[in-house]
Amino acid sequence: MKRFLAAIALTLVALALVKPTAATEPERPNILWFVSEDNDALLGCYGDPLARTPTLDKLAREGVLFERCFAQPVCAPSRFTLISGMYAASCGPAQHMRAQGRIPSWLKGFPAWLREAGYFTSNNAKTDYNSPISVREAWNECGRKAHWRNRPDARQPFFSVFNHEVTHESCLFPEEEKPLDFPPMDPARVRIPPYQPDTPEMRADWARYYNHITLMDGQIAAKLKDLADAGLAENTIVFYYADNGGVLPRSKRFLQESGTHVPLIIYFPPKWRHLAPAAPGSRISAPVHFVDFAPTVLSLAGVKKPGYMQGHAFAGPAKETPNEFVYCTRDRMDERYDMMRSVMDSRWLYIRNFRPDLPYVQPLSYMFQARGYQSWARVAREGRLTRATAQFWGEKPGEELYDMGADRDSVNNLAADPAHRATLERMRAALKRHTLEINDNGFLPEGSLLEGYDASRMPGAFPVERVFDLAVLASNRDAANLTKLVDALDDPNEAMRWWAARGCAMLCEKASPAEAALQKRLKDASGAVQVAAAEALARIGRIDVALPVLEHWVKNTEAPFFALQAANALDHLGERAQPVLPTLKRLLETVTKAKGRNAEQRYPKRILERVVAVLEGKEPALVYPKPMP
Repeated sequence: MKRFLAAIALTLVALALVKPTAATEPERPNILWFVSEDNDALLGCYGDPLARTPTLDKLAREGVLFERCFAQPVCAPSRFTLISGMYAASCGPAQHMRAQGRIPSWLKGFPAWLREAGYFTSNNAKTDYNSPISVREAWNECGRKAHWRNRPDARQPFFSVFNHEVTHESCLFPEEEKPLDFPPMDPARVRIPPYQPDTPEMRADWARYYNHITLMDGQIAAKLKDLADAGLAENTIVFYYADNGGVLPRSKRFLQESGTHVPLIIYFPPKWRHLAPAAPGSRISAPVHFVDFAPTVLSLAGVKKPGYMQGHAFAGPAKETPNEFVYCTRDRMDERYDMMRSVMDSRWLYIRNFRPDLPYVQPLSYMFQARGYQSWARVAREGRLTRATAQFWGEKPGEELYDMGADRDSVNNLAADPAHRATLERMRAALKRHTLEINDNGFLPEGSLLEGYDASRMPGAFPVERVFDLAVLASNRDAANLTKLVDALDDPNEAMRWWAARGCAMLCEKASPAEAALQKRLKDASGAVQVAAAEALARIGRIDVALPVLEHWVKNTEAPFFALQAANALDHLGERAQPVLPTLKRLLETVTKAKGRNAEQRYPKRILERVVAVLEGKEPALVYPKPMP
């Protein structure tokens, strides 16, 4: 008997030491992400009368719809934000399109935390994280065949992502539409927003876009059927969202609502409805952002949010206080530089333009493959722009303020309206506070050694508040501030000198008294400062001293982003850059032969092709067309 009891005791001890199996662990929900590329909230459930989206409309009726979800206006910075739970500008240069954000060694893609908690993670198929975040660490499977079906134990909870590329910008580029199994949208029925010209090409693009949204809806219907057929629908929380705003002109890449407002619908099956932020069929107006997605998924899975994440969970047991504000950024888009920041609450959209000297529309080669953009350029050349359609084509105002409820097209700028002064100041203050909180690396020149999470946070490296204040002053374009800009040209910090030079460039001929101070900066330790100072000198008429510096940097292969900045500056000069045409042609031949596919090789080729074409008279220089009287 004693031996028998001893054997039982040993067995119980052994059982206690055994790791719980999937069958004995607390049950957790599966989480499924359906991601569509490049589309606005052109869905029936968001009130669009032309949309044919029965699957997503049903998902919204049975789930929770978020009326104010915002994303970065282009995919790579968006995906960084999604995978990290951090704003892309925290880890410069991740805020630019196609860059390698300099991340801290401890930063993981959030699915890695799910894996550690026992989840099977799969991603089908895009990564595009704008950083060296480890794909292997984040995903059990990543690729075109990655699927929740491939988990080794059918009882294991999963987090699976499926990207739908049928709505991607490139769907507008082919001459012929692919065969459809439903009647195509009639171009005559579509609504052309007031900021776009009503051309046949624009209508055709809108119609095709609606067709592809319907195709995407059908693809999601098929995946939901697979889930139900596998008996998993009642144990799976389903997210649907788009990775950034749409692809019709003035949407993707821009900070107006058309470029950053995306659909977000989450379905919670009855079993997991206690994790939902609201009842089925609810519509939530508090703003959410992609930075909130990682904390929310971890909350739903019962995993603690790491302290470095900047977002807030909006569902699950760790649900946090709703956001008052969310934020978006626009920086370099492919080969073209710009800098805009936006703040949104549940009603207002505020945009600060830090490069108001540049038009919204720059000749971006990939974007201009769309016939809608080409037709807009044609209308501009023909002098047929209306006041509304010319807004997007000319120089930008310093600040923009839109009432998203009353002005869905973001065309009635209320920034100068005294009735909204308090709102403007509240949004301004929120932007500055956020800039300091995340250490916004967009205020550093791309290619600077100060860029990156760790480097920009070294003591004294990046005086972000001083830099922000100077950037605001520079972008105000007020000649009364020239003395302050000249003083800042001698600042010990690279970012301060860069913004001082940029401010002088934005003043154009009004910066003439700063000529001597700018010439000193042509020998600055920073290539970015040299380029900015050279452009400022060119704009006050000193082409003779500016061109040699720009020519030096444009062919500097060891500093590709300073070279790209120089190429942009040369394009801004138009025909005045004629003396460097032989150098640019030789350089274009070199980069064309290289046939590179990464950003550092593709983007110089694109802009060099443009500059050479302008200097050879094959394309018009960058101009600001005026609206018709």
